[in-house]
Amino acid sequence: MSLPPEKNRLTLGFSPCPNDTFIFYALVHGQTGGESLGFAEAALADVETLNEWALAGRLEVSKLSFHALGKVLDRYVLLMAGSALGRGCGPLLVAREQITAAALPRLTIAIPGRYTTAALLLRMYSPVALTTRVMRFDEIMPAIVAGEVDAGVIIHESRFTFQKHGLLLLQDLGAWWEQETGFPLPLGGIVAKRSLGKEKIQAIDRCIRASVSAAFASPEAGLSYIRRQAQELDDKVLRDHIGLYVNSFSLDLGEEGVAAVREFLRRGRAAGVFPPQFASLPLTSKEL
Repeated sequence: MSLPPEKNRLTLGFSPCPNDTFIFYALVHGQTGGESLGFAEAALADVETLNEWALAGRLEVSKLSFHALGKVLDRYVLLMAGSALGRGCGPLLVAREQITAAALPRLTIAIPGRYTTAALLLRMYSPVALTTRVMRFDEIMPAIVAGEVDAGVIIHESRFTFQKHGLLLLQDLGAWWEQETGFPLPLGGIVAKRSLGKEKIQAIDRCIRASVSAAFASPEAGLSYIRRQAQELDDKVLRDHIGLYVNSFSLDLGEEGVAAVREFLRRGRAAGVFPPQFASLPLTSKEL
C-alpha cells in the first residue's frame, strides 16, 4: 500500500521511554496490518517537551501528560488506546534523608516539568504551596544527590533505580492518589487533534490499539528499538518499566480508566488549574 506524500502524513510524537516505544514499535515499523493512515516519521521527545508542543498545537497525534491534557481539551481529544494508567505506578517523592510532610514547605523540590502529571499530583498532595524547581526528569536524581535541591519527584525508570543513588522514599504519590480516590492513577495518554474529524480520529485509535496488541503478542520483537531509545539500558529495568506502565488500560481505557481521567481533571479544575468550560467537551474519541 503506497503512503501519501510526506506533507500529507499525520504528525506523531511520543517519548523514548520504554512504555511508549513498546506501544508504538509496530506502528512506526509498519507492522500493524489493516488500515495504514500514513504517519510521518515519529518525533521522539521527553514528556515535558511533548506537553509544550501540545500547548502550541504542533503535532496532530501525540503522547502527553494528563496534566497537559486538561489545558488543551479544546483542541485535542483523548484516544482510548495507548495510555499509561494503573496502580502502583505513580511518581515518587524522594530525598537524601527522611523528611516529614510538615517540613516540605521549607524545601526546594524538583519536578519533572511544569505540565507533567507528577507536578500536579504534588500540588494535589500538599495542602500548602511548595517551592519547586523544574528539571528534566533524568536530571532530578543527580541534583538531589549533589544537594542542588532538597527533594524531587521522580518518574519513568527512575522509580526502579533511586535506591542505587542512596535516595529514600518520602511518599509514593500514586499510592496517595489511589487511597484518596479509589481510582488507578492516570499518568499520560495519546491525543489527536479534534480538527481531524471523528472518522480519522477513530481510525487513528484503531491503529494504535493494533500496535499495542502486536506488542503484547510479540513482546521481544521491538526490544532492540526500545533499548536504543531508552535512558536506562539494563534489560531487567526495561522489562520492569514496560510491565508497570503498559497494561489493559493501554489497550483500552474502558469505563474505569475514563472515570479515573475524569476525576483527575475534575480535581484539577477544582484547584483552578484547568479551564472550567472544558468540562462540557467530549473527553474521548469514543464520545465524538
